[in-house]
Amino acid sequence: MTPETVADQWVWLARIRRPQGRKGEVFAEILTDFPEKFAERRRLWLLDEPGPGAAARAVALAGHWLHKGGVVLHFAEVDTISAAEALKGLIVAIPRSERAALGEDEAYIGDLVGCLLVDVAGAVPAGVGVVEDVDRTAGPVALLVVAGKSGEVLVPFAKSYLRKLDLDARRVEMALPEGLVELNG
Repeated sequence: MTPETVADQWVWLARIRRPQGRKGEVFAEILTDFPEKFAERRRLWLLDEPGPGAAARAVALAGHWLHKGGVVLHFAEVDTISAAEALKGLIVAIPRSERAALGEDEAYIGDLVGCLLVDVAGAVPAGVGVVEDVDRTAGPVALLVVAGKSGEVLVPFAKSYLRKLDLDARRVEMALPEGLVELNG
C-alpha cells in the first residue's frame, strides 16, 4: 500500500489557485494550521482530485514564502507561467505519517470530522451528533459543526469542556454547559 494509491493517507496543506510571477511560482490557499512547516519540506505531492482514486505525483519544493494570506510555492521542475497554470486547482499534500506532532487533547480537523460528540455533563452521557466540520473563523475558539437530532449544533471546542478525545473510537466526550445543545440545535 503506497501513499499514491490510498486517498485517506493524505493531509492537505494547500490548494493551488493561480500562477504567481514569471518563473513558474503558484499562489496557493493555505489549508494547514502549520504554514511555517513548509520551510521543513523538500518533497510534497500534488493531488488532482479529492477522494478515492486521486492521482498523486511527487514534486520537489524549491522555495516558498507567505503572501497576502496564502503561500507562494515554487516547484523545482516548474519554471514557466504556462507550466504553473497547469497546476491550477491541484491539492498540495503530504502523507498522513508526515504530519506535525500535536499535544495531548489536540486533534487535526480531518480527524475530528466523523466523530460522535457525546455530552458527559449529566448523570447519563448523551449523544449530541456527528462532527461534520470545524469552523475556525468564528472567534478565538474553533466551533465543532455537529449534525444533531434536530439539526446543526455549534459547539465550542474549548479545552475546558473537553473530557476525553478518543480518535481510534471516533468519539469526543465533552462536558457541555446546560442548554447549549438546545440553544443552537
